[in-house]
Amino acid sequence: MILSSFVTIGHVGLSAGQPVCQRLGMDVTAVPTVILSNHPGWPHVARAPVAAEQIVAMVEALSSNGWLADHQAVLVGYMPTIEHVDAAAALVKRIRAVADKPCIVVDPILGDWPQGLYVSEDVAHAVRDRLVPLADTVTPNLFELEWLSQRKCRTVDDAKRAVQALGVQTVHVTSPPLGSEKTGVLSLSDGDIHAYCTPRYPDVPHGVGDVFVALIAADVPVGQALGHVHALARSSQGQEHLNIVGASADWVSAPAIAASRKD
Repeated sequence: MILSSFVTIGHVGLSAGQPVCQRLGMDVTAVPTVILSNHPGWPHVARAPVAAEQIVAMVEALSSNGWLADHQAVLVGYMPTIEHVDAAAALVKRIRAVADKPCIVVDPILGDWPQGLYVSEDVAHAVRDRLVPLADTVTPNLFELEWLSQRKCRTVDDAKRAVQALGVQTVHVTSPPLGSEKTGVLSLSDGDIHAYCTPRYPDVPHGVGDVFVALIAADVPVGQALGHVHALARSSQGQEHLNIVGASADWVSAPAIAASRKD
């Protein structure tokens, strides 16, 4: 299940994670938290949050039909209001009560450099205090890791200490401090930390992070998930939106990215 933003054109949030997982043969229950015409980085955008009460009603309907217990994972993404955070937290607890050891992934979509927070501070605090503690896995970008941990992360060692401060079993940091020409993922699980590096491609559309996080929630290994994302980013350079459909033969067959241990 993915709870996140939905766009009518393009591939970000739910509209990125769902088609990629489906292309790899995985079922996805899609629960939108906000509906937008397109990514808000474009000059014109229309948006409307899906009321938290409606999300609660949708979950109740899924439960009444006997479908919640079938879920192996829940990915919590963009939360527009505190009420949405509360609805997401309630859903996580409800699925944990009926499903067999579901993996809970929280993608704390709070902001990025250089603009800072793009949700309210109240929502950011609610995500940190009410959702992150429920997670098995958290997937912040570097700005979000700094905000959540209240620590500066200029080096890999800085990021490792910040990750440990979150108190979550597994953390995958996207766009970590790996240098100006590289990007990738810094992954810490059970005390071990590994770096997965790829070239940094310019002019890539929004949504690659959303694809990566969805694959992680679908239990795709980190290196393989990043291999898919790397190939998709390379095939989408210079386009308005991620080329999920047109480049599927390329990114679906992409090899895994090897990890290097960072002690």
